Amino acid sequence: MQYETILVDVADHVATITLNRPEAMNSFTRQMMTEFEYLWKWIARTDDIHCCVLRAAPGKAWCTGVDVKESQKPGQAVVELDNIWHCEDPGNTLGPKSMNCWKPVIAAVHGMAAGGAFYWLNESDIIICSEDATFFDPHVTYGMTSALEPIGMTYHMPLHDVLRMVLLGNDERIGAGTALRIGLVSEITTRDELWPRAEELAAAIAAKPPAATAGSLKAIWQSLDLPRSVALQQGLKYCQIGNPVGVPQVDRAALMADKAKKFTIR
Repeated sequence: MQYETILVDVADHVATITLNRPEAMNSFTRQMMTEFEYLWKWIARTDDIHCCVLRAAPGKAWCTGVDVKESQKPGQAVVELDNIWHCEDPGNTLGPKSMNCWKPVIAAVHGMAAGGAFYWLNESDIIICSEDATFFDPHVTYGMTSALEPIGMTYHMPLHDVLRMVLLGNDERIGAGTALRIGLVSEITTRDELWPRAEELAAAIAAKPPAATAGSLKAIWQSLDLPRSVALQQGLKYCQIGNPVGVPQVDRAALMADKAKKFTIR
């Protein structure tokens, strides 16, 4: 596919995806939805890709959700609410897990992340941000019911923090420090360090057996929709299926013989 709204680069088993509409706050359009639908399917079936970094072109915003002006043009609406029986959530194509892609995704957020930006954040496995990052949901300010993005975010943030973000709309933004405190992000960097840090994390993940990382993510994410006992039973089967594939991808003896084991403490 010839991408018009995103940039995609693959190197050293890492796919780096950049939202590339800085002139429109990296907001998404129907075209971007089409591109992500193709992209996640392609990443899922490309064995050479072990991990993904999701970032956005420099500017004031990481993403401000849907491009309202573009979506008002004929045939460009991202959600057709009037088509009550065939209306589809944009998150069905934007989010990797919704597209059955289980490669790890690291989101590197700068500036504003608002509204529909949460479609990506909701399905990211690691979220880091720069010091200038802010997170908010403007829907109710404009008279719109906020449902899809915040429901997804309840798996990342405490419920009362999601509700506060929804109800205050444009009147309050979650800063980087608060985002770290409530678990929305796991790390804060400077703006200059954001992309290199995301690449560093991705490289560490990509070096691990892809059968193990993808299998672990699929087991854990799918467990969220199941009762605990059923999730544990299903998880055991994932181990039985995945371990015979992933274990041979590792030289365990070499790993155990390395006396100078290196690790970081977070």
